[in-house]
Amino acid sequence: MTAFTRRKVHIAAIAAAALMVNLAPAAAQEYPTKPVRIVVPFGAGGPTDVTARLVAQQLSQRLGQQFVVENVPGAGGNIGTSQVGRAKPDGYTLLVASTGHMVNPSLYANALYDPVKDFTPLTLVAASPNVLVVHPSVPAKTVKELVEEMKKNPKKYTFAHPATGSTPHLSGELFKLHFGLKDYTVIPYHSAAQAIASTVANQTPTAWTALPPAVAAAKAGQLRPIAVTSPKRVAVLPDVPTMAEAGVEGQEAETLTGMFAPAGTPKPIIDKLYKAIAEGLKDKEFVAKLEAMGFVPVGNTPEEWGKRVNVEIEKWGKVIKDANIPQIK
Repeated sequence: MTAFTRRKVHIAAIAAAALMVNLAPAAAQEYPTKPVRIVVPFGAGGPTDVTARLVAQQLSQRLGQQFVVENVPGAGGNIGTSQVGRAKPDGYTLLVASTGHMVNPSLYANALYDPVKDFTPLTLVAASPNVLVVHPSVPAKTVKELVEEMKKNPKKYTFAHPATGSTPHLSGELFKLHFGLKDYTVIPYHSAAQAIASTVANQTPTAWTALPPAVAAAKAGQLRPIAVTSPKRVAVLPDVPTMAEAGVEGQEAETLTGMFAPAGTPKPIIDKLYKAIAEGLKDKEFVAKLEAMGFVPVGNTPEEWGKRVNVEIEKWGKVIKDANIPQIK
């Protein structure tokens, strides 16, 4: 290749790069030009699914295209999540996931995806604490009284939770580790509804669940909420103390509902989606619906959400290891 030819190739490469730089903002400005698929890696009707549908409604209104929720359940969320991780990074396939997104790589021998390398964070839409509830026949009304009761009757107390590796399950394990409750037996179920039904029937005297599924039973007096695992009390159950208020530090744990795009999705598209969601979280009706389910709206930046993802991966990986929870194969 002659020097002249090399110079022509070099100039062409620079021109092509400049064209791509100019096209990226233009593409983001036009985005979306067709319907956008939002994958929920769980079945319909759960808190993640309901939140995703509320977000989809806001995005459809604000960006002028249909944002369509598709449920792709299976393998604890791994199947739907991995689909998005392999999708084209063009902004037309998005993920709404729970804390399991950060937990599963430590819990499963083959989670099918990397929560950091395969995804670009969009925003943490909302967070909900986990809640420790007991059957009304349990004499304890505070965390301290419950722990004392458990130590007096170590074989009596079990706890229901919605799924192995869920944050309610891991919250219970963290509590168990903190107080050295070796006989506090874990009873896994396949959903929060089943875990709550078991405790309402007093088949399991206590349960750890995300807050939204427990609110109705708590308000009806079928269950007694002992404490929530959020930094602050929640509006939907204002009389229930936090674990810290109950004198137990280091128990903060939230079920997070956040959004992701495939890794490599252009930053202008990420920013456009984030800003639309953040604007949506100013909508009083949208916020009221989230709060009625027991969620606290967040809407942090992609960078802040990315940092939180790393914190959650490390935190729950340690709990899984310390509690000797076997990997799922």
